[in-house]
Amino acid sequence: MIIMLKNKMPSIERLWPLFLSTGWNSEYALSPQELSSALCNSWYVVSAYEDERLVGFGRVVSDGILHAMIYDLIVDPEVQQRGVGSQVLEKLVERCLEANIRDIQLFCARGKEEFYRKRGFIARPLEAPGMEYVRAEARGNK
Repeated sequence: MIIMLKNKMPSIERLWPLFLSTGWNSEYALSPQELSSALCNSWYVVSAYEDERLVGFGRVVSDGILHAMIYDLIVDPEVQQRGVGSQVLEKLVERCLEANIRDIQLFCARGKEEFYRKRGFIARPLEAPGMEYVRAEARGNK
């Protein structure tokens, strides 16, 4: 399998099915237009293609100096376990390092921790846990 990586936002028509494959939209309830608008605010993106088919995607949101957060690392379920995610993540991290960003973070799904550990990430220490703001109307659900 030959993968071509591009630093270019894919069209929403190509990205939408890949995004839906994650199951995340059951929580976010985004429209394709909302997803497109959100992704346009990314600092850096990597799209992975097999021939003309979008098979992977990832992005960084950053201030460009101190902090970078990797979001939305997605690999088409049909090509998972073939190195696509590793290649996308490597390019995202490489760009952050080129910019000399001091702090690169991400959230990962339960069960994916080892994937990220193998690629240089560590869990946040228990004495410095992350926090998440929960909207008032959703607080009863969390």
